[in-house]
Amino acid sequence: MEFTGLHSTSPQNNEPSLFDSPTERYLKARQSIQRFTVTQLGLAIFSNENSNKYVVHSYNFFLFPSTLGVTDVEFSLSASSIQFLSHYGFDYNKFLKDGIPYMNEVQEKILSQHLLAGSWKVSSAVDRDVLKKAIDEVTCWMAAAEEEETMILQDLSGYQMFEVQLVLRQALQNVWTQPLGDKKVMVKKVTPQHRRLLENSPYDYCQKDLILLSARGFTNLFQTLVKAKKPLVGHNMLMDLMHLHDKFYKPLPESYEEFKRNIHNLFPVLIDTKTVTKSIWKKCLFPRASNLLEVYAVLCSNLNPEDSTCPVIALASSCSRYAEKSSPHEAGYDAFLCGSVLLKSAHLLLCRSTDDAVEADPSFSQYLTVLAEYLNKVNFIRGAVSSINFSGEDAPCQHPPLLVVHVRGWPGLNEGQIYEEFKALCRFDVRRLSENQFILLSNKFKLVRLVLRDYKHHPHLRVSVYRHWRHSPHVNCLLQVSGIVALWSLLAFVLGRAPCCSF
Repeated sequence: MEFTGLHSTSPQNNEPSLFDSPTERYLKARQSIQRFTVTQLGLAIFSNENSNKYVVHSYNFFLFPSTLGVTDVEFSLSASSIQFLSHYGFDYNKFLKDGIPYMNEVQEKILSQHLLAGSWKVSSAVDRDVLKKAIDEVTCWMAAAEEEETMILQDLSGYQMFEVQLVLRQALQNVWTQPLGDKKVMVKKVTPQHRRLLENSPYDYCQKDLILLSARGFTNLFQTLVKAKKPLVGHNMLMDLMHLHDKFYKPLPESYEEFKRNIHNLFPVLIDTKTVTKSIWKKCLFPRASNLLEVYAVLCSNLNPEDSTCPVIALASSCSRYAEKSSPHEAGYDAFLCGSVLLKSAHLLLCRSTDDAVEADPSFSQYLTVLAEYLNKVNFIRGAVSSINFSGEDAPCQHPPLLVVHVRGWPGLNEGQIYEEFKALCRFDVRRLSENQFILLSNKFKLVRLVLRDYKHHPHLRVSVYRHWRHSPHVNCLLQVSGIVALWSLLAFVLGRAPCCSF
């Protein structure tokens, strides 16, 4: 997917952090998902045509929130995201003018209720102008028209085809409407009796079910994917899954665990190629790759071209341009890369598991077998766990030890200044521990060793390994309270044993 933004900066401290638990990260990401929307979704369908050959049909869907109904959807734009997509040639005209509508179950229910009650409204100012012009034309025409006479309204697009018919039928009891295609609607003058007969006809193209079908748009395809129960493959796919839930299923719940259950029910088999390739890099000592295109290139260069058992991936003729030229950050192309990376990674794992003696034409079920340990484990970027397990408990990852920075003779230092102090040397996330102490957390052991070495004799900052019993404010508070209680107990004991004076 491509989005109008990734991480919301409102409220403050909403950026992802190494300190984040899965629940904390989910709540942060949930705020971002609610503010931004999906501009483009790529879907690549891999069909195992014969033996080890896979034919790929790859699609790009430009998406735009449904404007038919009572709620006008609002979303934010991140300047950096817009600039990034523009750099890669993203067509914003297609997104804004030709984007396929979509809605989740809550939005559909609201629209259905208002259609039934006849209380729906037009939220688009452009559509209101088109409707006003159409009503004026029909009203003038009706004054002189005979029964069964017709007129044609032209240049209607998208939902205007439905909105014009709904408004005219609601306002005038002696007209009937019918879409003609090619942005045209026929208006006919009829008697009220004839109108009632037509309303009960199965040939009415303005029925509530057909309007809802059109308003659901891409959601219809999403529901087909859910029913298919095929393995859903993505790369760093947590944000994609959250958008899928929010935009096409239901608004994201407040509960992280409920979100996990819902996604697992929708898509029982998830495979994140980022999780898979992170493991392969360690096992096969491949060079690190920072993005999906680089991952694909590394795998292509490291697979034996003479290996006849390696999966053959062929793009369908309608997608041939992806074979001729790379199109990074075009969603359909990235989906093709993602599926290709999965097959190539699975083949490498199968070779390792069988000591390179892979039988001819391995099946996809064999690939799924060697991928078993990665199923439903979605990569978690820089946090308290390495992946989110959608079919079980999240396992914590091993971070380097925390460092504590004790500040001396440098008053008023804050988290941002501590970050600036250390960022030239390495990347740490910072949290304030007390008035003059800060905690640093990195995901690399060598950076921890580097900081401990270089700040050994710093005049204002003393850096040491964090010890819970020594540095935790809660432990210190408990020790202080315990000390006070012990002192009072000792005093009470001493005073209680003192001899009484007699007079």
